Amino acid sequence: MQWGKMVPELTVSDFAESLAFYTRGVGFEVAFTRAEPAFAYLDFEGAQLMISEFHQDGWNVAGLARPYGRGINLQIECSDVDGLREELARSSYPLYRGIEEQWYETGDVLSGQREFLVQDPDGYLLRFSAFLGEREKIIHQADLERGSGV
Repeated sequence: MQWGKMVPELTVSDFAESLAFYTRGVGFEVAFTRAEPAFAYLDFEGAQLMISEFHQDGWNVAGLARPYGRGINLQIECSDVDGLREELARSSYPLYRGIEEQWYETGDVLSGQREFLVQDPDGYLLRFSAFLGEREKIIHQADLERGSGV
């Protein structure tokens, strides 16, 4: 396994429940675990993250309130976004947002992806996506007049 250069570590309230969501629900594989405090390093098609059960000696900069991770979503590219969405639905994990096609400005082009969002048991927002390719930006006259260029 190639170790990621940036790997988020998520503090979780119930380690067993979170581990089940990530492994059985989503399909992450466990690279390794530690017992005390409960910790797992996980990999999903090359996307990596760590989960660690809350403990008093952790890196707690403030009190935790649900949903955890407010203000962040973790985008995870996957090979079968439709299949993963169906698997999560069969496992009764509610989607935060269903599958949508989105096109994002990425410099001189638009980059497309099919994506859906789901929250883990603590409320961390995960955005699973499949890349659709790139296309030319269409610049409208009104945008040019406003100076936005898009």
